[in-house]
Amino acid sequence: MSQPLDLLEIKDFLVKLALEAGELITSKTGKTEFVDKANSVDLVTETDAAVEKLVAERVAATYPDFEFMGEESYVPGETKLGEKPTFVVDPIDGTTNFIHSFPFSCTSLGFTVNREPVVGVVYNPFLKLMYTGVKGHGSFLNDERLPLRKSVSKLTLQNALIGIEWGTQRSGPNYKCKVDTFNKLAAEDGAMVHGFRSLGSAAMNICAVAAGMLDAYWEGGCYAWDVAAGWIILSEAGGRMVGGNPGLWNPAVDERVYLAVKADEGSEQFINDFWGSMVGKLDY
Repeated sequence: MSQPLDLLEIKDFLVKLALEAGELITSKTGKTEFVDKANSVDLVTETDAAVEKLVAERVAATYPDFEFMGEESYVPGETKLGEKPTFVVDPIDGTTNFIHSFPFSCTSLGFTVNREPVVGVVYNPFLKLMYTGVKGHGSFLNDERLPLRKSVSKLTLQNALIGIEWGTQRSGPNYKCKVDTFNKLAAEDGAMVHGFRSLGSAAMNICAVAAGMLDAYWEGGCYAWDVAAGWIILSEAGGRMVGGNPGLWNPAVDERVYLAVKADEGSEQFINDFWGSMVGKLDY
């Protein structure tokens, strides 16, 4: 018999699971072997696999009728996110941080229905940051509702603090688009934004936008498991997830190219201005 679709119950289940996964992650940070996947900056450890196994087993035991999609069990060309209720999981988002003992790794546990994120739990066990979001019920950092603070001025490119990541693809047109766009946004004769930050984790970057710590986060190359949990946390905090390329106002969760923007009356103009500052287009 299938479990009733109680989103708050699913959130509570994922919070407990994230805490359990967090204990495993913190016990292994800086002590585990790693191997390259695509190249020397696309890394995976034995702990990634162990955490995903733990999560998959708990999900299968508690919600046997639901689907599961995890980074480490993903098979290119075969694994696809469907319309059925699905747990979308990144066991360790920020693996490079985890390897280096830089305390911005997390477990990202999302839940989608009809390919829409409806529950998200992102837990950084090193800093004890538990972000949660449930469709129709708001989002929180630990027990504090997001966003944590309101903007003191209308968001513009010129007063923005923007999250960026170099990604694992370090050559070709996508890399050139990133580098040239970063340069234009940073330059005195360009947008000259306040600054850039790289937390090394897509989920942590999106949650920072939801909390109002970052104004926006631009990303290309992620997968659904990187963004699903953070997506609902952001949207329930009043923020917006749009496409990372111009004109895409309603991206799919597996679009791979994203722009997350915090809750702000100037968000729509900011999005258009950001798109207008791009040099080239991201294609993943």
